[in-house]
Amino acid sequence: MVQLTHKFQSFDEYLLYNNNSEKFYELFNGELIEMPPESGFNVEIATFLLIQFALLVGHRRVRGQGLELEVRGEPKNRYPDLTIIREEHIQQLSKRNTIRLSMSPPLLVVEV
Repeated sequence: MVQLTHKFQSFDEYLLYNNNSEKFYELFNGELIEMPPESGFNVEIATFLLIQFALLVGHRRVRGQGLELEVRGEPKNRYPDLTIIREEHIQQLSKRNTIRLSMSPPLLVVEV
């Protein structure tokens, strides 16, 4: 069985797409590439850092892997292990947990 995949023409078009999946995807050359799950050790380190940063800046400004960043080049998006966001991002991310290039950049992005 041949399954056709949608080729996205822009990041905006990708943002409108909903595949009803709990998985993470990177947009690479117009196509969705499924991200492999993190290792347990990676999650352990990221969780430790998340707790430490939350104690410093408050839990609302620390985001785990679910935060999506629009980036230049390919792939068009990333899901960092940990991100420290700005106060202004809290409201901006209330509908979709994505920081666009047009927004102020996060204060810190961590990839374990």
